[in-house]
Amino acid sequence: MSATAKKTASSAEDIRACKGKTPIVSLTAYTTPMARFMDAHCDFVLVGDSVGMVLHGLTSTLGVTMDMMIMHGQAVARGLQSALMVIDMPFGSYEETPQQAFRNAARLMAETGAGAVKLEGGVEMAETIRFLVARGIPVMAHIGLTPQSVNTLGGYKVQGRDEQADKVLADARAVADAGAFSVVLEKVPQKLADQITADVAIPTIGIGASAGCDGQILVVDDMLGFFTAFKAKFVKRYAQLGDDAEAAIAAYAAEVRAREFPAPEHVFADQAPKKSAQKK
Repeated sequence: MSATAKKTASSAEDIRACKGKTPIVSLTAYTTPMARFMDAHCDFVLVGDSVGMVLHGLTSTLGVTMDMMIMHGQAVARGLQSALMVIDMPFGSYEETPQQAFRNAARLMAETGAGAVKLEGGVEMAETIRFLVARGIPVMAHIGLTPQSVNTLGGYKVQGRDEQADKVLADARAVADAGAFSVVLEKVPQKLADQITADVAIPTIGIGASAGCDGQILVVDDMLGFFTAFKAKFVKRYAQLGDDAEAAIAAYAAEVRAREFPAPEHVFADQAPKKSAQKK
């Protein structure tokens, strides 16, 4: 593994300790094979509720359930040996009371082996974050664009421009003061993201924010070119595997229809080949 690929963190406290020192690398994962690819390179792997849109064809994350998160969390855990696994708390599983949040966070961690949970919200979730942390549950916060609140935000819009900047900054300070070990900044203007990164004592994880954040995260299917329903401005496609997959499927279909596949080397003879006699 090259020096540039070396990972530096495998626990929530390791992530916190990276603040201002080593850039934090993260991607989302939903399956065992993808988690295996990431394990040597990512400091933490997020089992994101984006799974609802990416793998289940939902139009938003709102339909994702606890059972879905647990199933995908268990799959990802089988592919990780050293990277920290963080798991999203789905919509409706933590907003009612801190006690509800604790029950569901404890279940997610117990049934998946996750080392931390992530929840959306700033000032309004500070009490819940404090409650969870006091009871042994590491919390990653998520502010700015919070996809579970897309209906009240009026869509997937940039958050923190003009008069909104003070609110997003207050959210960052609130979750840091409440004990979150890091905070995701999604779709936040670069200048504000840099201000927050300098202002709070916990690592900032950018997604559509700034290269100056303490770390970065992307949805893996976006950066690999698998998820093509739309492409956000902040996504860089490091591969076009969706195009490759479609071309491969088309080639397979053409060979089947032409009876070119399976070829002789892909089928079995009526009788098993005789074993060669062993030398005495």
